[in-house]
Amino acid sequence: MVDFATARATMVDCQIRPVDVTDYDVLDAFAAVPRETFVPEALKPLAYIDEDMLLTAPGEPARYLMEAGPLARLVQLADILPNESVLDVGCGTGYAAAILSRLAASVTAVDENAVLAGQARSNLAGLGASNVEVVVGPLAAGWLAKAPYDVILIEGAVEVLPDALIAQLAEGGRIIAVVGSRGLAAKATVYTRSGESVSGRPVFNTHIRSLPGFSASPGFVF
Repeated sequence: MVDFATARATMVDCQIRPVDVTDYDVLDAFAAVPRETFVPEALKPLAYIDEDMLLTAPGEPARYLMEAGPLARLVQLADILPNESVLDVGCGTGYAAAILSRLAASVTAVDENAVLAGQARSNLAGLGASNVEVVVGPLAAGWLAKAPYDVILIEGAVEVLPDALIAQLAEGGRIIAVVGSRGLAAKATVYTRSGESVSGRPVFNTHIRSLPGFSASPGFVF
């Protein structure tokens, strides 16, 4: 039988700390949330390996739980304060939302896959994450009803940043996105709102799975 507590501690020490995640609150959150809760039953013994975990059944559009290292770097990049509200875009089964719930005042977690969203609700309720609301809708549309948000975390690589998400960002708020093309190595970028202006600052290179609904429109070809 897998000793999940030991595996979780090893994940933090061997996958998260070595990629320059030093924020104690972020490290504590990853050390506290049981990753095995958020993966399919057959994959639970593998929950702490250093890989993305497939969440969807064969034949369905593939969706993954992001490996711990890149996710932790993105969460640290968000620099979340205890009084802030967060929009988690592409929440899957709720793992990142559970992490975020320990850092923020409130989390709205959106997914367009109703089955995954249902699993997220159940998983988060089981952990007592009462400050998270899971909703179903198109990922690129965000969730206007709870806007504006202090932080918007996009859980997958995107080719474009939709206007709808930009419009839901509070003054001084941050969008954390990995921006690249067709799943190639991309830039983890912080977009910050100042008045009517939103500016982006690339921070580090990374490679994560793409999310559906964020492809750039094809350009005109002669």
